[in-house]
Amino acid sequence: MFITLDGPSGVGKSTTLDELGRLLADRGTSVHKTTEPSTSELGEFTRAKANHIHGRALACLVAANRYEHIDVELAPLLRQGHTVLCDRYLGSSLVLQPLDGVPEPFVLALNRHVLLPDLAVILTAGPESIAARITKRGKRHRFHDDPNGPAREIELYREAAETLTTLGVEVLVLDTTDTTPTEVAKRIADAVPLPGVASKATTGPTTPR
Repeated sequence: MFITLDGPSGVGKSTTLDELGRLLADRGTSVHKTTEPSTSELGEFTRAKANHIHGRALACLVAANRYEHIDVELAPLLRQGHTVLCDRYLGSSLVLQPLDGVPEPFVLALNRHVLLPDLAVILTAGPESIAARITKRGKRHRFHDDPNGPAREIELYREAAETLTTLGVEVLVLDTTDTTPTEVAKRIADAVPLPGVASKATTGPTTPR
């Protein structure tokens, strides 16, 4: 199974992913956790330069790292039978690139041949809660400079969920405002497709419609 977690900064993606990995492993599932940008040299470059490279150039860089990530890590592990959990994937591109002035059709064209997840989880929360969490932990990228950023991100993630659904992806949207990462992880684990259903990622590239 290929499961992705996306959502605004401060909603608890990383902690939830760790909890989800533990729950699935306790069920006997072989779990591999990863992230985007990936930990490759290209991924680290993308992460380091994301505050300095903008617009279509950054969108292309993110997509290039995603295709590399698929080729060298995601697809091989899925073929071996692992359940792969990815912190940020296509859902984030459908939000962060438009926030950077890139039209959604351009983003979809760049990602035309990426592997689609079996389950795309989008975590959300109230804008006040997100803003408070970002303030507490400190700003990490230039999108945090916009005071209206949290509300805009939430709206774009709603739209991203709709887009992913039109691509044939099963989408689960969860509000984390008053819910612990452990509780959220349990809800995701309960929604994971039953074993034995072939992953989209194991049957070759899927072309978004």
